[in-house]
Amino acid sequence: MAWALKLPLTDEVIESGLVQDFDASLSGIGQELGAGAYSMSDVLALPIFKQEESNLPPDSDNKILPFQYVLCAATSPAVKLHDETLTYLNQGQSYEIRMLDNRKIGELPEITGKMVKSIIRVVFHDRRLQYTEHQQLEGWRWNRPGDRILDLDIPMSVGIIDPRANPTQLNTVEFLWDPSKRTSVFIQVHCISTEFTMRKHGGEKGVPFRIQIDTFKENESEEYTEHLHSASCQVKVFKPKGADRKQKTDREKMEKRAPQEKEKYQPSYETTILTECSPWPEVTYVNNSPSPGFNSTHNSFPVAEGVVRPRLTIYVCQESQQAREQQPKHENGDAAANTFFVYHAIYLEELTASELTEKIAQLFNISPRQINQIFKQGPTGIHVLVSDEMIQNFQDEVCFVLDTMKGI
Repeated sequence: MAWALKLPLTDEVIESGLVQDFDASLSGIGQELGAGAYSMSDVLALPIFKQEESNLPPDSDNKILPFQYVLCAATSPAVKLHDETLTYLNQGQSYEIRMLDNRKIGELPEITGKMVKSIIRVVFHDRRLQYTEHQQLEGWRWNRPGDRILDLDIPMSVGIIDPRANPTQLNTVEFLWDPSKRTSVFIQVHCISTEFTMRKHGGEKGVPFRIQIDTFKENESEEYTEHLHSASCQVKVFKPKGADRKQKTDREKMEKRAPQEKEKYQPSYETTILTECSPWPEVTYVNNSPSPGFNSTHNSFPVAEGVVRPRLTIYVCQESQQAREQQPKHENGDAAANTFFVYHAIYLEELTASELTEKIAQLFNISPRQINQIFKQGPTGIHVLVSDEMIQNFQDEVCFVLDTMKGI
Protein backbone atom coordinates (compact mmCIF):
# COMPACT_ATOMS: atom_id res chain seq x y z
CA MET A 1 0.00 0.00 0.00
CA ALA A 2 1.06 3.57 -0.41
CA TRP A 3 0.40 6.98 1.07
CA ALA A 4 0.99 10.39 -0.40
CA LEU A 5 1.67 13.43 1.75
CA LYS A 6 0.66 16.79 0.32
CA LEU A 7 3.23 19.21 1.68
CA PRO A 8 3.33 23.02 1.20
CA LEU A 9 7.06 22.85 0.66
CA THR A 10 9.54 23.21 -2.13
CA ASP A 11 11.30 20.11 -3.36
CA GLU A 12 14.51 21.24 -1.68
CA VAL A 13 12.86 21.55 1.72
CA ILE A 14 11.20 18.18 1.30
CA GLU A 15 14.53 16.61 0.41
CA SER A 16 16.36 18.17 3.37
CA GLY A 17 13.52 17.97 5.89
CA LEU A 18 12.07 14.53 5.24
CA VAL A 19 14.61 12.41 3.42
CA GLN A 20 17.63 13.55 5.41
CA ASP A 21 15.91 13.18 8.76
CA PHE A 22 14.42 9.88 7.70
CA ASP A 23 17.83 8.51 6.79
CA ALA A 24 19.23 9.75 10.09
CA SER A 25 16.42 8.09 11.99
CA LEU A 26 17.34 4.75 10.52
CA SER A 27 20.69 4.62 12.30
CA GLY A 28 20.89 1.57 14.50
CA ILE A 29 18.13 -0.31 12.67
CA GLY A 30 18.87 -3.28 10.45
CA GLN A 31 21.61 -4.49 12.70
CA GLU A 32 23.96 -7.35 12.34
CA LEU A 33 22.32 -10.73 12.35
CA GLY A 34 23.94 -13.59 14.04
CA ALA A 35 24.65 -11.98 16.24
CA GLY A 36 22.30 -10.06 43.74
CA ALA A 37 21.75 -13.61 44.17
CA TYR A 38 20.48 -15.35 47.31
CA SER A 39 19.37 -18.77 48.49
CA MET A 40 17.05 -20.24 51.09
CA SER A 41 17.92 -23.07 53.46
CA ASP A 42 14.54 -24.71 52.92
CA VAL A 43 15.18 -24.86 49.19
CA LEU A 44 18.65 -26.28 49.64
CA ALA A 45 17.15 -29.14 51.62
CA LEU A 46 15.17 -30.29 48.58
CA PRO A 47 16.48 -33.49 46.98
CA ILE A 48 17.14 -31.85 43.61
CA PHE A 49 19.60 -29.44 45.25
CA LYS A 50 21.53 -31.90 47.44
CA GLN A 51 24.22 -32.48 44.82
CA GLU A 52 24.76 -28.77 44.09
CA GLU A 53 24.57 -27.34 47.57
CA SER A 54 28.15 -26.10 47.50
CA ASN A 55 27.64 -24.46 44.12
CA LEU A 56 24.72 -22.22 45.04
CA PRO A 57 25.10 -18.57 46.02
CA PRO A 58 25.12 -17.80 49.75
CA ASP A 59 22.16 -16.36 51.60
CA SER A 60 21.92 -12.59 51.36
CA ASP A 61 18.47 -12.05 52.79
CA ASN A 62 16.30 -13.72 55.42
CA LYS A 63 13.12 -12.92 53.52
CA ILE A 64 11.28 -16.05 52.40
CA LEU A 65 9.56 -15.58 49.03
CA PRO A 66 6.59 -17.69 47.95
CA PHE A 67 8.38 -19.02 44.87
CA GLN A 68 11.88 -19.42 43.60
CA TYR A 69 13.06 -19.85 40.02
CA VAL A 70 16.42 -21.44 39.21
CA LEU A 71 17.95 -21.21 35.74
CA CYS A 72 20.21 -24.20 35.17
CA ALA A 73 23.12 -22.32 33.63
CA ALA A 74 26.36 -21.24 35.29
CA THR A 75 27.01 -17.64 36.30
CA SER A 76 30.08 -15.81 35.03
CA PRO A 77 33.11 -15.62 37.37
CA ALA A 78 34.01 -12.18 35.98
CA VAL A 79 31.33 -10.32 37.97
CA LYS A 80 32.37 -8.08 40.83
CA LEU A 81 31.02 -8.49 44.34
CA HIS A 82 27.65 -6.80 44.97
CA ASP A 83 26.98 -6.62 41.20
CA GLU A 84 24.15 -8.57 39.65
CA THR A 85 25.05 -12.01 38.34
CA LEU A 86 25.52 -12.49 34.60
CA THR A 87 24.76 -15.76 32.83
CA TYR A 88 25.78 -16.73 29.30
CA LEU A 89 23.36 -18.68 27.09
CA ASN A 90 23.70 -20.30 23.67
CA GLN A 91 21.27 -19.30 20.95
CA GLY A 92 18.51 -21.85 20.46
CA GLN A 93 19.72 -24.17 23.23
CA SER A 94 17.14 -25.46 25.70
CA TYR A 95 17.74 -24.33 29.29
CA GLU A 96 15.83 -25.59 32.30
CA ILE A 97 14.14 -23.23 34.75
CA ARG A 98 13.01 -24.97 37.95
CA MET A 99 9.81 -23.56 39.40
CA LEU A 100 9.96 -24.09 43.17
CA ASP A 101 7.25 -23.69 45.79
CA ASN A 102 8.99 -21.87 48.65
CA ARG A 103 5.99 -21.12 50.88
CA LYS A 104 5.98 -21.68 54.60
CA ILE A 105 3.31 -23.91 56.12
CA GLY A 106 0.01 -22.07 56.01
CA GLU A 107 1.25 -19.33 53.67
CA LEU A 108 -1.04 -18.43 50.75
CA PRO A 109 -3.55 -21.21 51.51
CA GLU A 110 -5.79 -19.91 48.70
CA ILE A 111 -3.49 -21.37 46.05
CA THR A 112 -3.13 -24.78 47.71
CA GLY A 113 -4.40 -27.38 45.30
CA LYS A 114 -4.80 -24.79 42.56
CA MET A 115 -2.90 -23.74 39.49
CA VAL A 116 -0.92 -20.52 39.14
CA LYS A 117 0.15 -18.86 35.92
CA SER A 118 3.68 -17.75 35.08
CA ILE A 119 4.68 -15.47 32.22
CA ILE A 120 8.30 -15.56 31.04
CA ARG A 121 9.76 -12.66 29.07
CA VAL A 122 13.08 -11.86 27.43
CA VAL A 123 13.52 -8.09 27.65
CA PHE A 124 16.31 -5.53 27.42
CA HIS A 125 18.52 -4.78 30.41
CA ASP A 126 19.86 -1.44 29.16
CA ARG A 127 17.56 1.53 29.72
CA ARG A 128 18.65 3.00 26.39
CA LEU A 129 17.15 0.00 24.58
CA GLN A 130 14.10 -0.08 26.83
CA TYR A 131 13.12 3.36 25.52
CA THR A 132 13.26 2.09 21.92
CA GLU A 133 11.85 -1.37 22.59
CA HIS A 134 9.17 -1.20 19.90
CA GLN A 135 11.58 -0.17 17.18
CA GLN A 136 14.18 -2.74 18.26
CA LEU A 137 11.74 -5.64 18.29
CA GLU A 138 10.06 -4.62 15.05
CA GLY A 139 13.46 -4.31 13.39
CA TRP A 140 14.31 -7.81 14.60
CA ARG A 141 10.95 -9.09 13.33
CA TRP A 142 11.62 -7.72 9.85
CA ASN A 143 15.15 -9.12 9.76
CA ARG A 144 14.02 -12.52 11.04
CA PRO A 145 10.54 -13.10 9.55
CA GLY A 146 8.73 -16.04 11.07
CA ASP A 147 11.18 -16.44 13.98
CA ARG A 148 10.43 -16.02 17.67
CA ILE A 149 12.67 -14.42 20.28
CA LEU A 150 11.57 -16.84 23.01
CA ASP A 151 10.19 -20.38 22.73
CA LEU A 152 9.16 -23.14 25.10
CA ASP A 153 10.70 -26.59 24.62
CA ILE A 154 7.47 -28.36 25.51
CA PRO A 155 8.64 -32.01 25.11
CA MET A 156 11.41 -31.47 27.69
CA SER A 157 9.28 -29.47 30.15
CA VAL A 158 7.69 -31.16 33.16
CA GLY A 159 4.52 -30.16 35.01
CA ILE A 160 3.42 -27.24 32.81
CA ILE A 161 -0.20 -26.99 31.66
CA ASP A 162 -1.66 -25.10 28.71
CA PRO A 163 1.63 -23.61 27.38
CA ARG A 164 1.09 -20.66 25.04
CA ALA A 165 3.23 -18.51 22.76
CA ASN A 166 1.29 -15.65 21.19
CA PRO A 167 2.42 -14.93 17.61
CA THR A 168 2.26 -11.14 18.19
CA GLN A 169 4.43 -11.25 21.33
CA LEU A 170 7.67 -12.80 20.14
CA ASN A 171 9.48 -12.36 23.46
CA THR A 172 6.80 -13.82 25.77
CA VAL A 173 5.54 -17.29 26.72
CA GLU A 174 3.18 -18.41 29.47
CA PHE A 175 1.85 -21.55 31.12
CA LEU A 176 -0.04 -22.87 34.16
CA TRP A 177 1.57 -25.02 36.84
CA ASP A 178 0.77 -26.64 40.18
CA PRO A 179 3.19 -25.47 42.93
CA SER A 180 2.71 -28.72 44.84
CA LYS A 181 4.14 -30.75 41.96
CA ARG A 182 7.56 -30.86 40.36
CA THR A 183 7.69 -28.26 37.59
CA SER A 184 10.54 -27.52 35.18
CA VAL A 185 10.14 -25.41 32.08
CA PHE A 186 12.70 -25.43 29.28
CA ILE A 187 13.17 -22.23 27.29
CA GLN A 188 15.03 -21.34 24.10
CA VAL A 189 16.26 -17.82 23.31
CA HIS A 190 16.74 -17.22 19.59
CA CYS A 191 18.02 -13.63 19.48
CA ILE A 192 21.68 -13.00 20.22
CA SER A 193 23.07 -10.03 22.09
CA THR A 194 25.00 -8.56 19.14
CA GLU A 195 21.85 -8.26 17.01
CA PHE A 196 20.97 -5.12 18.95
CA THR A 197 24.36 -3.39 18.83
CA MET A 198 25.53 -0.91 16.24
CA ARG A 199 27.28 -2.57 13.32
CA LYS A 200 31.05 -2.33 13.57
CA HIS A 201 34.00 -4.05 11.97
CA GLY A 202 34.11 -6.99 14.34
CA GLY A 203 34.40 -7.26 18.10
CA GLU A 204 30.89 -5.99 18.80
CA LYS A 205 29.93 -6.00 22.47
CA GLY A 206 26.58 -7.69 22.88
CA VAL A 207 23.83 -6.06 24.91
CA PRO A 208 22.57 -7.84 28.03
CA PHE A 209 19.02 -9.14 28.27
CA ARG A 210 16.79 -9.94 31.23
CA ILE A 211 14.79 -13.10 31.76
CA GLN A 212 11.82 -12.15 33.92
CA ILE A 213 9.13 -14.41 35.37
CA ASP A 214 5.85 -13.05 36.75
CA THR A 215 3.49 -15.41 38.58
CA PHE A 216 -0.25 -14.85 39.20
CA LYS A 217 -3.13 -16.50 40.97
CA GLU A 218 -6.80 -16.57 40.01
CA ASN A 219 -9.18 -13.82 41.04
CA GLU A 220 -12.86 -14.21 41.82
CA SER A 221 -13.63 -14.33 38.10
CA GLU A 222 -11.17 -17.21 37.63
CA GLU A 223 -8.79 -14.97 35.71
CA TYR A 224 -5.07 -15.08 36.46
CA THR A 225 -4.61 -11.40 37.27
CA GLU A 226 -3.57 -11.25 40.95
CA HIS A 227 0.18 -10.86 41.17
CA LEU A 228 2.08 -13.20 43.49
CA HIS A 229 5.78 -12.95 42.69
CA SER A 230 8.30 -11.66 40.14
CA ALA A 231 12.00 -12.42 39.67
CA SER A 232 14.61 -11.91 36.98
CA CYS A 233 18.25 -12.43 36.04
CA GLN A 234 20.71 -10.84 33.61
CA VAL A 235 21.86 -12.89 30.61
CA LYS A 236 23.80 -12.55 27.38
CA VAL A 237 23.04 -14.78 24.41
CA PHE A 238 25.73 -15.96 22.00
CA LYS A 239 25.78 -17.95 18.81
CA PRO A 240 25.82 -21.75 19.40
CA LYS A 241 28.81 -22.77 21.57
CA GLY A 242 29.69 -19.10 22.07
CA ALA A 243 28.48 -19.07 25.67
CA ASP A 244 30.78 -21.98 26.53
CA ARG A 245 33.77 -20.20 24.98
CA LYS A 246 32.94 -16.97 26.80
CA GLN A 247 32.59 -18.78 30.13
CA LYS A 248 35.95 -20.46 29.57
CA THR A 249 37.58 -17.14 28.67
CA ASP A 250 36.24 -15.48 31.82
CA ARG A 251 37.45 -18.37 33.95
CA GLU A 252 40.95 -18.22 32.45
CA LYS A 253 41.14 -14.47 33.02
CA MET A 254 40.17 -14.87 36.65
CA GLU A 255 42.77 -17.60 37.16
CA LYS A 256 45.49 -15.18 36.05
CA ARG A 257 44.47 -12.51 38.56
CA ALA A 258 46.30 -12.05 41.85
CA PRO A 259 44.60 -13.55 44.93
CA GLN A 260 43.72 -10.12 46.32
CA GLU A 261 42.10 -9.20 43.00
CA LYS A 262 40.09 -12.44 42.89
CA GLU A 263 38.49 -11.49 46.20
CA LYS A 264 36.75 -8.59 44.46
CA TYR A 265 34.80 -10.98 42.22
CA GLN A 266 31.97 -13.42 42.81
CA PRO A 267 32.58 -17.13 42.41
CA SER A 268 30.86 -18.86 39.53
CA TYR A 269 27.82 -20.91 40.53
CA GLU A 270 26.50 -23.84 38.53
CA THR A 271 22.97 -22.44 38.61
CA THR A 272 21.47 -18.96 38.43
CA ILE A 273 18.86 -17.99 41.00
CA LEU A 274 16.49 -15.33 39.71
CA THR A 275 16.26 -12.44 42.17
CA GLU A 276 13.07 -10.73 43.26
CA CYS A 277 12.09 -7.70 41.17
CA SER A 278 9.14 -5.43 40.50
CA PRO A 279 6.30 -6.96 38.51
CA TRP A 280 6.12 -6.19 34.84
CA PRO A 281 4.08 -2.98 34.38
CA GLU A 282 1.46 -4.73 32.28
CA VAL A 283 0.49 -7.48 34.66
CA THR A 284 -3.24 -6.77 34.82
CA TYR A 285 -4.23 -9.01 31.96
CA VAL A 286 -7.90 -9.32 31.07
CA ASN A 287 -9.08 -12.51 29.44
CA ASN A 288 -11.36 -11.35 26.65
CA SER A 289 -10.36 -14.04 24.19
CA PRO A 290 -9.87 -17.83 24.07
CA SER A 291 -6.14 -17.25 24.72
CA PRO A 292 -5.97 -16.16 28.37
CA GLY A 293 -3.34 -13.66 29.32
CA PHE A 294 -2.56 -12.40 25.82
CA ASN A 295 -3.49 -9.07 24.33
CA SER A 296 -3.37 -8.14 20.66
CA THR A 297 -1.33 -5.04 21.42
CA HIS A 298 2.38 -4.78 22.12
CA ASN A 299 4.40 -4.78 25.30
CA SER A 300 5.89 -1.57 26.70
CA PHE A 301 8.97 -1.33 28.89
CA PRO A 302 8.68 0.14 32.40
CA VAL A 303 10.05 3.56 31.51
CA ALA A 304 7.26 5.54 33.17
CA GLU A 305 4.21 5.19 35.32
CA GLY A 306 0.91 4.63 33.54
CA VAL A 307 2.24 3.30 30.25
CA VAL A 308 -0.38 3.64 27.50
CA ARG A 309 -0.61 0.72 25.11
CA PRO A 310 -1.24 1.42 21.43
CA ARG A 311 -4.53 0.39 19.85
CA LEU A 312 -3.14 0.25 16.32
CA THR A 313 0.32 -0.34 14.85
CA ILE A 314 1.18 0.62 11.28
CA TYR A 315 4.51 0.56 9.43
CA VAL A 316 5.64 3.31 7.08
CA CYS A 317 8.68 3.73 4.87
CA GLN A 318 9.59 6.70 2.71
CA GLU A 319 10.58 5.61 -0.74
CA SER A 320 13.49 7.45 -2.29
CA GLN A 321 13.16 9.24 -5.64
CA GLN A 322 15.91 7.02 -7.07
CA ALA A 323 14.02 3.87 -6.11
CA ARG A 324 10.81 5.21 -7.66
CA GLU A 325 12.56 5.88 -10.95
CA GLN A 326 14.53 2.66 -11.12
CA GLN A 327 12.35 -0.01 -9.57
CA PRO A 328 8.92 -1.27 -10.72
CA LYS A 329 6.23 -1.61 -8.09
CA HIS A 330 4.22 -4.69 -7.19
CA GLU A 331 0.48 -4.44 -6.61
CA ASN A 332 0.91 -4.34 -2.83
CA GLY A 333 3.06 -1.21 -3.04
CA ASP A 334 6.38 -2.94 -2.36
CA ALA A 335 9.33 -2.37 -4.65
CA ALA A 336 11.06 -5.12 -6.55
CA ALA A 337 12.85 -7.79 -4.58
CA ASN A 338 16.32 -6.28 -5.05
CA THR A 339 15.32 -3.04 -3.26
CA PHE A 340 15.66 -3.04 0.53
CA PHE A 341 13.42 -0.80 2.61
CA VAL A 342 13.40 -0.38 6.39
CA TYR A 343 10.02 0.49 7.89
CA HIS A 344 9.25 2.59 10.95
CA ALA A 345 6.49 1.59 13.36
CA ILE A 346 3.84 4.18 14.26
CA TYR A 347 1.61 3.51 17.25
CA LEU A 348 -1.83 5.11 17.36
CA GLU A 349 -4.11 5.39 20.38
CA GLU A 350 -6.79 7.89 19.33
CA LEU A 351 -7.13 6.49 15.77
CA THR A 352 -7.61 9.90 14.17
CA ALA A 353 -6.17 11.54 11.06
CA SER A 354 -4.75 14.38 13.16
CA GLU A 355 -2.93 11.90 15.41
CA LEU A 356 -1.51 10.16 12.34
CA THR A 357 -0.33 13.51 10.96
CA GLU A 358 1.40 14.33 14.24
CA LYS A 359 3.09 10.93 14.42
CA ILE A 360 4.38 11.14 10.84
CA ALA A 361 5.66 14.67 11.43
CA GLN A 362 7.38 13.54 14.61
CA LEU A 363 8.90 10.55 12.82
CA PHE A 364 10.46 12.72 10.10
CA ASN A 365 11.28 15.65 12.39
CA ILE A 366 9.08 18.25 10.72
CA SER A 367 6.18 20.38 11.90
CA PRO A 368 2.66 18.92 11.52
CA ARG A 369 1.73 22.16 9.77
CA GLN A 370 4.03 21.19 6.93
CA ILE A 371 1.66 18.33 6.07
CA ASN A 372 -1.52 19.59 4.38
CA GLN A 373 -3.24 16.27 3.72
CA ILE A 374 -2.59 12.54 3.69
CA PHE A 375 -3.94 10.41 0.86
CA LYS A 376 -4.13 6.64 0.44
CA GLN A 377 -3.58 5.37 -3.06
CA GLY A 378 -6.44 3.19 -4.23
CA PRO A 379 -6.22 0.12 -6.47
CA THR A 380 -6.83 2.19 -9.62
CA GLY A 381 -4.28 4.82 -8.65
CA ILE A 382 -6.78 7.31 -7.25
CA HIS A 383 -5.87 9.29 -4.13
CA VAL A 384 -8.38 8.89 -1.29
CA LEU A 385 -8.24 11.36 1.60
CA VAL A 386 -7.32 9.58 4.84
CA SER A 387 -10.07 10.14 7.40
CA ASP A 388 -10.70 9.08 11.00
CA GLU A 389 -13.06 6.35 9.80
CA MET A 390 -10.48 5.00 7.36
CA ILE A 391 -7.84 4.78 10.10
CA GLN A 392 -10.28 3.01 12.41
CA ASN A 393 -10.68 0.34 9.72
CA PHE A 394 -6.97 -0.16 9.08
CA GLN A 395 -5.73 -3.68 9.72
CA ASP A 396 -3.23 -3.85 12.59
CA GLU A 397 0.42 -3.92 11.45
CA VAL A 398 -0.42 -2.88 7.89
CA CYS A 399 2.52 -1.55 5.82
CA PHE A 400 2.68 1.64 3.75
CA VAL A 401 5.23 3.16 1.41
CA LEU A 402 5.26 6.93 1.91
CA ASP A 403 5.54 9.34 -1.00
CA THR A 404 5.52 13.13 -0.97
CA MET A 405 4.20 15.69 -3.41
CA LYS A 406 4.42 19.45 -3.59
CA GLY A 407 1.39 21.40 -2.38
CA ILE A 408 -0.50 23.69 -4.69
